[in-house]
Amino acid sequence: MKMKRQVILITDGDEYARKAIELIAKDLGGRCITQSYGNPSHLSGPQLVKLIKKAPVDPVFVMFDDSGYLGEGKGEESLIYVATHPDIQVLGVIAVASKTHQAEWTRVDVCIDRDGNLTPFGVDKYGIPEMELKKINGDTVYCLDQLNIPIIVGIGDIGKMGKLDHYSKGAPITRKAVELVLERSGFNDKTRSKY
Repeated sequence: MKMKRQVILITDGDEYARKAIELIAKDLGGRCITQSYGNPSHLSGPQLVKLIKKAPVDPVFVMFDDSGYLGEGKGEESLIYVATHPDIQVLGVIAVASKTHQAEWTRVDVCIDRDGNLTPFGVDKYGIPEMELKKINGDTVYCLDQLNIPIIVGIGDIGKMGKLDHYSKGAPITRKAVELVLERSGFNDKTRSKY
């Protein structure tokens, strides 16, 4: 029986996100699909699935970005394709907040604020908790509610948050979000496969 590739989806794809995700993937023994970065995303769902299948190890990190486009943009189209592909097992999503307010939002299971604290409240792009429970605003999150995702972790803007999540510091907020997804999914070295 063919094993499904185990993937973490990230709803951000700018240069800061790329550097942070590449660093975390390397540190955790996974693989970042660097070609998935872009603001907006430029690769299609089928192109991304091909790259995921070529990755030498799991977990595979894939970035998606709509660059502020309202509604279902290219990043979300690709995300839906990857998340529903029969050869892909989504371990979880890192849902990234943006300045888009009341336009696009998603429910989240938990958020991590800029100080690394778990919170049931949504966070803004700076990682500051907001007033609404389990909800964040973002520009590539609109489709998440319609997908069967085991865990969605909301955070502020990857690699930024007032430099508290900068990759030169190890992107500690993003790292904590990834570790939470891996822990909740049951992914560990015993389930890690090399391809």
